[in-house]
Amino acid sequence: MTAQPEITQRDLRTRSREIMDAVQHGQSFTVTRDGHHIGELVPLRRRRRFVPRGEFAAMSRTAPDISVDTFRADQDATAEQELDDRYAR
Repeated sequence: MTAQPEITQRDLRTRSREIMDAVQHGQSFTVTRDGHHIGELVPLRRRRRFVPRGEFAAMSRTAPDISVDTFRADQDATAEQELDDRYAR
């Protein structure tokens, strides 16, 4: 693991745009004040929220077929089939 570059609080204040651009591109920093480590500036991990249509279609082509009848039978076997009347006495 490589050491993170140290930046002072003053550097962070005066070079914020340059530092934030570096963070956006994956760089991490250790922030110091009066020679003491006070925090880390690290990029956020971005999770994809959407899958492009083409990628989804490609994944779907290789997915196993689902038998609707088998799926329904599994549901019937595991789910309660009786309706409960909350107000029955």
